[in-house]
Amino acid sequence: MTRYPRDLTGHGATPPDPRWPGGAKLAISLVLNYEEGGENCLLHGDSASEAFLSDIPGAQPWPGQRHWNMESLYDYGARAGFWRLHRLFTARGLPITVYGVATALARSPEQVAAMQAADWEIASHGLKWVEHKDMPEAEERAAMAEAIRLHAEVTGEPPRGWYTGRCSMNTVRLAAETGQFDWISDIYDDDLPHWIEVGDRDQLLIPYTLEANDMRFATAPGWVTGGDFEHYLRDAFDVLYAEGAAGAPKMLSIGLHCRLIGRPGKLAGLVRFLDHAQAQSGVWFARRIDIARHWAATRPHRRRERPSAMDRARFVARFGGIFEHSPWVAEQAHALELGPAHDSAAGLHNALARAFRAASDAERLGVLRAHPDLAGKLAAAKRLTADSTAEQASAGLDALTDEERATFQRLNADYVAKHGFPFIIAVRDHDKAAILAAFHTRIDNDTDTEFATACAQVERIAQLRLKEMLP
Repeated sequence: MTRYPRDLTGHGATPPDPRWPGGAKLAISLVLNYEEGGENCLLHGDSASEAFLSDIPGAQPWPGQRHWNMESLYDYGARAGFWRLHRLFTARGLPITVYGVATALARSPEQVAAMQAADWEIASHGLKWVEHKDMPEAEERAAMAEAIRLHAEVTGEPPRGWYTGRCSMNTVRLAAETGQFDWISDIYDDDLPHWIEVGDRDQLLIPYTLEANDMRFATAPGWVTGGDFEHYLRDAFDVLYAEGAAGAPKMLSIGLHCRLIGRPGKLAGLVRFLDHAQAQSGVWFARRIDIARHWAATRPHRRRERPSAMDRARFVARFGGIFEHSPWVAEQAHALELGPAHDSAAGLHNALARAFRAASDAERLGVLRAHPDLAGKLAAAKRLTADSTAEQASAGLDALTDEERATFQRLNADYVAKHGFPFIIAVRDHDKAAILAAFHTRIDNDTDTEFATACAQVERIAQLRLKEMLP
């Protein structure tokens, strides 16, 4: 099977109402990344110095050397930036989630004690603040296990949330496979949480952000002044708050780093944003663990059979009758590049319609001829498929007068004699009078026009059938 694993559909056109506590219009997650003491450094057993997310423009790793300036910038985050942020958040009573690098936490006992005294959630940010993209799977799994172990040793309890950040293609799966985490945030794909299935585990993902994030003080394009950051956060807040007021609440993640936003000139923008956000009603500031627990309680995951995961035999058995007596359409659709986007009625209809449209005129004519006459002999003999029986009954074609039945039979015969295939119409879209009117109109069309019209109606019938079977 050719399968495409990325989910480009997500919650779709009508995201679910998260029903935030108190009817909040917006949930805000303030995340403080604590990485100082866990970054690349020869003292930490690494081969080079750190080069990521500092105030040194264009920094490069120094292989085999310590980088005094880089180390001291990270030190600022622990020594000064953290405490400035701690005073800000505790004075305002704001709940915080900390992404704590395990080795950084181990080197900062006073900061950990302050986090715990403030009832901040301390989630895991991995063992070390290093790149994972080239890390072998076994090595990353072992590092994850050691991060959990060390985190529990340092804080007194294992982490309930995970965010690697500089992750690999294996990170989310490996984190889910531990069975340890109520939430994972190595994802940036939505404004609401969502579930994935990893083996037998239903794993909640809470998307994070790389744009409403102070990291852009250290990257290009990025922020220059605290006002830049403030204005972006205010714009994000105002758009999402308006969506929530209109009945579609979302969440806003805000990413912070002690060594970046902890600088006075940058912090001023965050302070002004918090003034703006806290002045509005219906805003829920929450730790990510609180969001995870709320989502799990109000939007628990429900497993269902997904078309893109079916083998060929099961797929054809389930959907082979969508195009009347033409299982080859489902067989061809199954061979396409299916993925999560095709697990809905609209998505699967697109795949089946593609297979039908790609067929020859002779093959499509076979599908047309597989359809029964409306109110014809097969209906009278009760030999229609279950779908056709229900469809014709929906328009009252199973309860015709003798005169109406004779009219249908005459029109059926005349139509087939002229065009070479039955009159096809999505009867669920019409009542009996409209069907008869269409019959009288279309019988006079040229056959090429009717062939195209009939094919379009076959696709519409398939769409309606799928809507009764799938979300």
